[in-house]
Amino acid sequence: MKTISKKVRVPDLSLMKERGERIVMLTAYDATMARLLDSAGVDLLLVGDSLGHVILGLDSTIPVTLDAIVHHTSAVSRAANRALVVADMPFLTYQISPEQALQNAARLFQDAGAAAVKIEGGRPVAQTVRRLTEVGLPVMGHVGLTPQHVHRLGGMRRQARDYEAAAELLLDAIALEDAGACAIVLEAIPDAVAEEVTSRLKIPTIGIGAGPHCDGQVLVSYDMLGLFDTFVPKFVKQYAQLGESILSATRNFATEVRGGIYPQRSTSEHTSDALPAFKNSQPRTSYENSHA
Repeated sequence: MKTISKKVRVPDLSLMKERGERIVMLTAYDATMARLLDSAGVDLLLVGDSLGHVILGLDSTIPVTLDAIVHHTSAVSRAANRALVVADMPFLTYQISPEQALQNAARLFQDAGAAAVKIEGGRPVAQTVRRLTEVGLPVMGHVGLTPQHVHRLGGMRRQARDYEAAAELLLDAIALEDAGACAIVLEAIPDAVAEEVTSRLKIPTIGIGAGPHCDGQVLVSYDMLGLFDTFVPKFVKQYAQLGESILSATRNFATEVRGGIYPQRSTSEHTSDALPAFKNSQPRTSYENSHA
């Protein structure tokens, strides 16, 4: 099935669900990676607070700041020609009040160039989602495993594992749709639960560790490309091993530098006609210059 060749806009997401076109979403944190993923035809680029793990070396997403997301979203937005750029709203940038969320989201749209923001949580944040969408700011929801709530959840654990929890998650998803969310990420939930939620919603679902029945799929690009090896979730398929390629290339470079192999004449600037005279000249010392 052909992908959208024009710029992806928020209304396209619901149209893609209606047409049965699967949505492709990956994380991006810098202009170079964003340009590559965009050129490959990715529909959505998520500037996720996962940058805390893969870029900043943090143990969780909780310390990631709004300034950091603005910084990285700006880079991604400048490089994305086709993909729709979504920016995560970090921990405690939207939980205090809808007005606080509106002020912080405004920075991601006005200063960083995001086309949508993503907010973690269900019914407790529905009012905030409604406030943002009422003023025209597209919002993507996120339910299931929500990394910003890692302490309350007791770790990065699979969610909605029994009937009651699955029913609560469905109610959360419906509340987000009713509040105006343009799509919802479903993370780390059973396939059957994701299938039921997807069938009940008019807006698309984008799964990560939620099985094949969602309207789209998202992965952390560093996981998918084999760049981040500290921890690889079970549901991740690595489509490349770029970490190994980088290690090999760097070792080869170091070996050639230490062995005097690089740089070769073919990779260096050739000597011009004027330089032999320069090489044979006798520059004045600093003492001679001061007494000239």
